[in-house]
Amino acid sequence: MISWLIEENSYDKDKISANGNKFLIGNGYLGIRGTLPEYEKDQFVAINLSGIYDQVGNAWREPLNAPNALFTYVEFDGQEYRLPNGEPSTNTLALDYRYGLFKSKSSFGTDKGRLSIEVERFASMVNEHCILMKYSVTSDYDGELNIYTGIDGEVWDINGPHYDEIRYSIQEDVLISNALTHENKDRVCVSEKIKYNFEAKKEKVEKDNKLVRKISIDAKKGFTYEIYKFITVYTSKDCKNPIEESVTLVRNIWDKGYFKLLEEHKREWDKIWDTSEIIIDGDDKAEEGINYSIYHLHSIAPRHSKSLSIPARGLSGQTYKGAIFWDTEMFMLDFFLNTEPDVAKTLLKYRIDTLEGAMKKASFYGYKGAFYAWESQENGYDACSDYNVTDVFTGRPMRTYFKDKQIHISSAIVYGIMKYINRTGDYDLITEGGYKVIIECANFYHNLLLTKVGSEVYELRDVIGPDEYHERVNNNAYTNRMAKFTFESALDVIKMIKENKWKPEEEYSLEELESKFEDASCKIYIPKPEDKTSIIPQFDGYESLEDIEINRLKERLLNDKEYWGGAYGIASDTKVIKQADVITMLNLFHKEYSEEVMLKNWQYYEPRTEHGSSLSACMYALVACKCGMPDRAYPFFLKSALPDILGGGKQWAGLIYIGGTHPASSGGAYMTVVEGFGGIYFEDGVVKARPCMPEGWKSLKFKVSYLNKLYQVNIENNKADIKQIQ
Repeated sequence: MISWLIEENSYDKDKISANGNKFLIGNGYLGIRGTLPEYEKDQFVAINLSGIYDQVGNAWREPLNAPNALFTYVEFDGQEYRLPNGEPSTNTLALDYRYGLFKSKSSFGTDKGRLSIEVERFASMVNEHCILMKYSVTSDYDGELNIYTGIDGEVWDINGPHYDEIRYSIQEDVLISNALTHENKDRVCVSEKIKYNFEAKKEKVEKDNKLVRKISIDAKKGFTYEIYKFITVYTSKDCKNPIEESVTLVRNIWDKGYFKLLEEHKREWDKIWDTSEIIIDGDDKAEEGINYSIYHLHSIAPRHSKSLSIPARGLSGQTYKGAIFWDTEMFMLDFFLNTEPDVAKTLLKYRIDTLEGAMKKASFYGYKGAFYAWESQENGYDACSDYNVTDVFTGRPMRTYFKDKQIHISSAIVYGIMKYINRTGDYDLITEGGYKVIIECANFYHNLLLTKVGSEVYELRDVIGPDEYHERVNNNAYTNRMAKFTFESALDVIKMIKENKWKPEEEYSLEELESKFEDASCKIYIPKPEDKTSIIPQFDGYESLEDIEINRLKERLLNDKEYWGGAYGIASDTKVIKQADVITMLNLFHKEYSEEVMLKNWQYYEPRTEHGSSLSACMYALVACKCGMPDRAYPFFLKSALPDILGGGKQWAGLIYIGGTHPASSGGAYMTVVEGFGGIYFEDGVVKARPCMPEGWKSLKFKVSYLNKLYQVNIENNKADIKQIQ
């Protein structure tokens, strides 16, 4: 049985960034990095906001971090006690991931005795605009205690500063910061109000890029001095008057009190866990890893919106520009389909509502249809640069082709929409604009098809597949098969339109579309397994590249941070790939291939895969399960479930910082447990299972939603008992 508690029991300055990810809390509207209250921007403090962005000059556009109203530190007998400026006697960070509670405890030894500081905070799951913190100070000797607490306007930005001004004000006992963004002149308002359990000797407010209360106390030994901070955050995207809304709400929650709000918050988490908790008897490490992964997905789910998606690094900061990648549809969507279909719909509504941006992007490159952003922000704006990596040797930006050649992004959106309607039976998503997304994505791929003179086979040339180390290749197997899937889906949608006799808003010639998509679906080239080896070539010419072991290839690195792909990367002319590519295709379309073909390709590609992306391991795990190899899948499952617990992983791409949480990896871990080890699949309106559990697992229990019904799945001895419970 797991403890639901992750802890770090020592202090290490070098782990501040990693711990910010490991101990993250959030509620979908905002994410709070797991940093201490006394930390400032140099320690990567962030209250990261969802769905609101800013750009300064020619730097990358990225999401906003709010002014930090958690800022608090102490002074005792004229001496500051705060990290990282001093060394603590003891220091513990903890995350209760059952309830999204961040906790810390630090103690400092002095000439006279010991001073202890404890913190507990949470981002409310009841009201997304609310943050609560309890801050406690205890000493074992008398002295003059000053507690500094307020709003820190010195915001950590990767490509900022994003606030042209921050105005501070005080309304009675509410501290207010009103920040103005650079690009769109949006407002971000943060309000703070406190309670404490003692008589203050004096309280005054100080300003200096911060709005901070100095609370002075004649402290007595053994008494615990507690401050309760009530914080609200609103932006001008939420309402017309964010200051008014923020101040009103902070007063209301102050009246309710910390413990009542905490109780409501916990009850909401209990409801969430009721449909999503996974119980594994026989493997506490796996049970902890999967539920911690699920916690992260819950913490960033945009329940407050009807049309919003999840960034590739969640709400852990501004890495990857806070943009939405294919990660959401291909790696996170299954979790929400199985546990909270309404959230899944919200994620896909974002894609429907950003179709105009996708069509503008296609038009910019001279294509018809919808070419979705590789790094999508507001309105489908593509934040991806043509120069995503910096050359570590010259310091110059390197031309990359993620933005213009990773055309498989559009098919991921189609795949997500079709999976949603098949899993939920909710066709409203189609009539509310999903049909147009699918048709326009099919138009896009149709516009890209090429054929050689005298051939009737259609090709997709000059693309990048999931393996980004090999740019501008022809006939990437995954990309071509997903384009075929898009044509097939468009045909399904046209059939729906005809059968239901409803007229699309657009003046489509359905017969013409049907004819061209049928033709494209039949004639597009899909690489087949080689006769002798059963290997599916990843792209044209892959088999002629240098075959070298990954460890030997690493010896060619001249700098640990150099990029492996691109024109001059060490992997570019070799068979070493970044992540699952052909294996991803085999997982998605496994019904089309024999187990022998899947196994031989798994055995061929895995040793050649560097797993330079957190998206890679789960695909190898899932295909291993489909090949009846749960124990080969297990290490890949752990690799997907544990990156944010263990830390490490890639923090840099060239000279670009890419640290943060890994929600797609968390989603991949979930898919591995439920669809891999649990063997869950859906057929003819029935939930079915072919379990394939690792050695040592005695039982596996979870719930899944399907066609608006909830099912309890209990698996023992690789036999599944599936019962409808709602």
